[in-house]
Amino acid sequence: MDRSQKIAALVHLGQYLASDDTELQAVKIRAGQANGWFTPAFTNLAIQNICRYFLQAHKLEPWLAPYPETKTPKTVGIVAAGNIPLVSFHDWLCGFVSGHRVRIKLSAKDNILLPHILSKMEEWYPTLAGQTTVAEMLKDCDAYIATGSNNSSRYFHYYFGRYPHIIRRNRTSVAVLTGRETVQELELLSDDILQYFGLGCRNVTKIYVPRGYHFEPLIQSLQRFNDLSELHKYKNNYDYNLALLLLNNTPYMSSGSLLLQEQESVFSAVSVLHYQYYDDPTVLQALLAVNEDLQCVVGEGYTPFGAAQHPQLDDYADGVDTMAFLSGL
Repeated sequence: MDRSQKIAALVHLGQYLASDDTELQAVKIRAGQANGWFTPAFTNLAIQNICRYFLQAHKLEPWLAPYPETKTPKTVGIVAAGNIPLVSFHDWLCGFVSGHRVRIKLSAKDNILLPHILSKMEEWYPTLAGQTTVAEMLKDCDAYIATGSNNSSRYFHYYFGRYPHIIRRNRTSVAVLTGRETVQELELLSDDILQYFGLGCRNVTKIYVPRGYHFEPLIQSLQRFNDLSELHKYKNNYDYNLALLLLNNTPYMSSGSLLLQEQESVFSAVSVLHYQYYDDPTVLQALLAVNEDLQCVVGEGYTPFGAAQHPQLDDYADGVDTMAFLSGL
């Protein structure tokens, strides 16, 4: 396949994923049964975002234009994450359009949706058979892209460090508020915080607020997601973290489904949002700019409210251009 044919194939895939195909619906159900965090609403949201932002010809063509087509295909091993539905899709997409052979090790948390996509692509386009393979072991690859925790990233460096590689570790996102946000902006921020139960690296896990900030409008906006407590896995996290706060006599606020705690760490537990006061926005901006734990920053002058979970094709994880890496192999 040349690049134009691949773009056409991806557009076809987008049309399929946006459809009510019975086989696709059954696969979504299976994915939810295998991983309780993959609720129908959030699985559909992940797929809708892929269709809207990744699988459109008018987006794919300008995105790919700067990158040369591969003349000598290599084998690229991908270690996929599994924290939200199809989180590894963008890595696979880059490997596919780059022309390299892709060998992917899926997370046990998300090993149903992508294999179905791969099988449909090979069903429609038999020439793609073998370009992407799902494997348990990633030996003898020419390059690696691996996503995991801070701990697993050390192992990735040990095993893959002598090969060309992109190795990602834990990251999270934060928001900077001014106190001038509209109700609509706060509702969009609640999406950034609580979509996918806050499990994604682009989910906001901490907010910075000006001293004297009034939390009531934000808490009211967060109440849009109070139905998250209907999932027992999320409710267990909420109850556990609430118990810790009560036992330690720690001040907190609650929206009913999210606990707000003053804390310096940018990482927070599921069902908890950290907050911290700031005095000088310029000083804060400088601190955030050098914080290597951040995937993105949401707020006025940063990533727009509500856009954290809508990455574009060129919003590369950790700011590392995956296509440039693959094109340079």
